Amino acid sequence: MDNTGKINLLEQFDLFDALTDQEKVRLSEVMEFRKKPRYSIIYQPGEKSEHIYLLAKGSIKISTHNGEGKEVIKQLIHPEAIFGELALVGESQRNETAQSLKEEVHYYTIRVADFQRILSQNPVLSQRVLFLFGQRMMAAENKLENLIFKDARSRIVNFLYEVVSERGRRVGYEMLLKHSLTHQDIANITCTSRQTVTLVLNELRKENLIYFNRGRILVRDMENLRLSAA
Repeated sequence: MDNTGKINLLEQFDLFDALTDQEKVRLSEVMEFRKKPRYSIIYQPGEKSEHIYLLAKGSIKISTHNGEGKEVIKQLIHPEAIFGELALVGESQRNETAQSLKEEVHYYTIRVADFQRILSQNPVLSQRVLFLFGQRMMAAENKLENLIFKDARSRIVNFLYEVVSERGRRVGYEMLLKHSLTHQDIANITCTSRQTVTLVLNELRKENLIYFNRGRILVRDMENLRLSAA
């Protein structure tokens, strides 16, 4: 992609509304395009944290693993979002894994040093990056509270409600979500088991709250789904 295309991409990111035209040009000049097939590792623990990443196509999960290999998905990244941003606040080595889901991903890398030069000259962008960190910290705290105070069914239903609210599209009175998640992925996000996810989804279908098949979830009534998570 030429610089014009990169600038057009930057303008799709709310974060970069704070950039001047000149700064957009400077940033586009240091962006490097990458693509990887589905289920590919973008980075993993132990690698140097030298870049941040802008996702243009596909979906990525950010996860950690314990010594036995059990995965916990901490965050899902969708197009027009930044990831690997801990490199901006002192992370020297990656402590998490970034992996593409079930489709090819397109993304851009930016060296931390190049991005920090622009940050140092643009206080509004610095404030927006700080706000981004704050949002993600609050999301992590909310997930921790759900883990402590809610049972497995409530966590799964709450996740469905949130992800459909954020990324679903309205179809009449219903909401449709196209996604790249397996039942195991949902389990790893909600700290449950694949069997529990399957059980809860089947219960919700029997209650006529949702309909689902591979890669699609249709929510019949968002309010009733929300209430079922209480």
